[in-house]
Amino acid sequence: MVPPHPCPPAPGPRARRRLLAATTGLLLAAAPTAAAGAAAPLPRPAAPGPYADGRYVVVLAGDPVAEADGSAPGEPSLKAAPGGGVDVTRRAAQDYRRTLLETQQDVARTVGASPEQQFTVALNGFSAHLSAAQAQELSGTPGVLAVARDVLRHPDAATEPATEPATEPATEPTTTADHLGLTGPDGVWSALGGAEQAGRGVVVADLDTGLWPEHPSVAGEALGTGPAGELVAHRTADGAITVPKADGGTFTGACETGEGWDADDCTTKVVGARAFSTGFTAGGVQLADSEPPTARDTDGHGTHTATTAVGASGVPATVDGTSYGETTGVAPAAALAVYKVCWTAADGDAGCATSDLVAAIDAAVADNVDVINYSIGGGAATDVVDPVELAFLSAASAGIFVSASAGNSGPGASTLDHASPWVTTVAAASSVLREGTVRLGDGRRFVGASLTREPLPSTPVVPASAVAARGATAADARNCLEGSLDPAQVRGKVVVCDRAVTARVSKSAEVERAGGVGMVLVNPTPDSTEADQHAVPTVHLDTGAGEAVEAYAHEEGATVAFEPGNTTGERTPTPQVAGFSSRGPTFVNEGDVLKPDVAAPGSGVLAGYSPAASATGDLFAPQSGTSMAAPHVTGLAALYSTAHPGWSPMAVKSALMTTARDLVDTAGAPDRDPFAGGAGFVDPARMLTPGLVYDSGALDWLRYLEGSGADLGAGVGPIDPSDLNQASIAVGDLAGTRTVTRSVTATTTGLYHATASVPGFDVTVAPSVLVVRAGDTKQFRVTFTRTDAPLEGWSTGSLTWRGADRSVRSPIALRPVTVAAPAEVTASGASGSQQVTVTSGVAGELDVTAAGLAAGSTRTGTTPAGKETRVRVKVPEGTALSRFDLVADDRDADLDLTLYRVDGGRRVPVASSASTAADERITTVVDPGTYEVGVTTYAAAPGRRTARYRLTTFQVPAAGGAGEFSVDPDPVPVQLGREATFSVSWTGLDPALPHLGALFYGDARVPTVVSVG
Repeated sequence: MVPPHPCPPAPGPRARRRLLAATTGLLLAAAPTAAAGAAAPLPRPAAPGPYADGRYVVVLAGDPVAEADGSAPGEPSLKAAPGGGVDVTRRAAQDYRRTLLETQQDVARTVGASPEQQFTVALNGFSAHLSAAQAQELSGTPGVLAVARDVLRHPDAATEPATEPATEPATEPTTTADHLGLTGPDGVWSALGGAEQAGRGVVVADLDTGLWPEHPSVAGEALGTGPAGELVAHRTADGAITVPKADGGTFTGACETGEGWDADDCTTKVVGARAFSTGFTAGGVQLADSEPPTARDTDGHGTHTATTAVGASGVPATVDGTSYGETTGVAPAAALAVYKVCWTAADGDAGCATSDLVAAIDAAVADNVDVINYSIGGGAATDVVDPVELAFLSAASAGIFVSASAGNSGPGASTLDHASPWVTTVAAASSVLREGTVRLGDGRRFVGASLTREPLPSTPVVPASAVAARGATAADARNCLEGSLDPAQVRGKVVVCDRAVTARVSKSAEVERAGGVGMVLVNPTPDSTEADQHAVPTVHLDTGAGEAVEAYAHEEGATVAFEPGNTTGERTPTPQVAGFSSRGPTFVNEGDVLKPDVAAPGSGVLAGYSPAASATGDLFAPQSGTSMAAPHVTGLAALYSTAHPGWSPMAVKSALMTTARDLVDTAGAPDRDPFAGGAGFVDPARMLTPGLVYDSGALDWLRYLEGSGADLGAGVGPIDPSDLNQASIAVGDLAGTRTVTRSVTATTTGLYHATASVPGFDVTVAPSVLVVRAGDTKQFRVTFTRTDAPLEGWSTGSLTWRGADRSVRSPIALRPVTVAAPAEVTASGASGSQQVTVTSGVAGELDVTAAGLAAGSTRTGTTPAGKETRVRVKVPEGTALSRFDLVADDRDADLDLTLYRVDGGRRVPVASSASTAADERITTVVDPGTYEVGVTTYAAAPGRRTARYRLTTFQVPAAGGAGEFSVDPDPVPVQLGREATFSVSWTGLDPALPHLGALFYGDARVPTVVSVG
């Protein structure tokens, strides 16, 4: 399932934002080869296909309330609320919100649409049902930033992939709070005045499936009650709930009542309850009978994330009649505001609509919360220009820390969600061990994940594949699918089942149905193991141990016994990154922003649960996922807000990152893969005294967006994403040498000395010594020069500033490329030459391969307004590059272009170009096969009903081609990190035809396109 800067930087001049309307250029179809052991970047996804009828979130360019600083004409400055938030009750804010609402109505009216939800605080936009034509027209309307489908996202719960076991040697596991160093006389809680003060004055917003309000972990007093003279949460005359906060501000929320939620369910602990379902239920979708339309949680996920972050101290936890001691949230004294955004429909469909998520963020920022927990994902991040991510930018701009789950699609590379630098993206790792031991009849012992607390005596064991029921295959039985086991052969035995196909707990249910008394669950391929609540005593083993047990089970007279805890005598290393935890590098900016940021406990986390979702009606459950990791960081941020209420969200993130400790691998050796665990495993014992922090604010993020391809207008200059000031460094396209700039602010006076290392690079830091007083900000530069790092793969290392009593460590990830070259060069003539200048990532000689030239094949056509005409094309074997050029005969027309792959009877969009211009272009590398090129007339010229066009197709061959095409000199002499110039020449072309070629450099996959004619 799915996270001390005394003077945060003030935002500078702002301008209205305008994002690029379309993605064009080269779209790669395959990833470069990575260096051994390094994460390989996946290919950037193709641009989205054409619009279709449906619900959309339309984002407008005017600043929302949370970002209004008075820099734009007619815009008030609204960022002066105590605590750094925004005060939406001010007259100026109310007037500005009305202006935004009216503008949204006007924009919708231009296409005949009606807003269904309107957002003004964290996002300036609205949701609406739009036809394909309306959506496309809005996408090209001045002042519209984005038109995004209102899709369903989902809680990041690891329902089938599980986690690596954690360690503690043990028969009695410690609590997560113990493992994190929160408890005890030297723990973080003690430094904050004890558990009863840890998080006091802080309001945490949980965007999730709601809350079970009667849960003992969120028990509170009646509103308005508390120690004599102490300000506490209370209900105002108009029904709002207000909470005085540690930062001097005030939370003002709502307690929405109805089925499943009474006014008394809001207390001094649960200070807000809101439900957002308009987007989910649009189009007549009915909620499930078990799903009340209020903030009550019948799923369990929301109660788990909320109680992980802010659950009360010392609450006894029982699962299926077995006591697991006491549980406590990370920030037990913090208040909780519930924003229910995820739902289950009557037809079983479930999720969280984008529009509802934006509405909830809008409300949370208006309510003035301190921290947002977001354990929800939408798949691998491809862009930060997303309604939810942009809403989080506004939240962070208002001083709100956002903790987001990294996703559960690991261990594959480039599967990570939430690439935005203004959120803290959290990976999942093991922490508290829940283990059991399988003892074979021959005396061998193997440890795995287990909740079994009672021993199972020596019992006959059988492999599932050998006890298949009549009519079931051995493969079905091996996976212990429903109805696959023969009761006559299973009764009274332990069964060895493979993990695959169905949920883990359904396999133990099948063993129980067939009369089995225990299960050994085996990973068929190396993965992570999970302690689930099974129907029969179960131990989950990883591949090696599982294969040994399964082989033994085939022996005549084989027996096993289960022993609680780890009795092997070998300690299981911890913390390890969970197998399911999504990895970087991200698609966004070719990996120039390093994600995830940190790792936190996400494996077998025991916390509150909804009894409505528990088969045994339990109030607690162990759950795994990055959903569980994010609320740990949420709770730590709440503790930070108690200790340092003036610190910015990015200063807090920096402190968490630079004080993190090493993760470990299965052998217990340090595991510093930043694409898996970010800066490392959170270390609360060190986080409050980071020494130096890397900070950034709204202006920095807007400059980053512009450097990422957004057009923000006058007054906001771009920065390279690698230069965004954050506590990590990443460069995804380093050609020979590169210098990045960072600045740090000191939290204490001292002297710091820099050391930095990345295998295959010379690294220099200038200055390498910082002498600082508390509050000083110092800038430094880090220069990376490649020596022998493998090209086109990633190399990782770190930069550490060491002081007298602390160290400040940042992860580094660098991807050296063969060459940094122009995307395209143009020329003309049947014969000729053209100079090309590149920056080399290698020294000595650079191999440059000339592919082509290919003559363009042009056809003409006509497409009615609002319609699409498709042309079938073949991409032959040996094609190095394909291009599709669309030119409108009438320059006042607006055409769009889409490339589809024809796969059997299906047509799958693989790339599109859909700007407001008359002409469009797609350049791509695709597999050989049959494709269709779709030409859509978004708008014909005035007075016309159709648009005429010319479509030119180029299929550049890797070898051969028209005329002669060559490079001189060949190879090209180059120096590392220096510019080099060479010539490309051509002869024998038909001057009446356009031609296209490509220059490929060594092993690099991104070519320079050569256009002649």
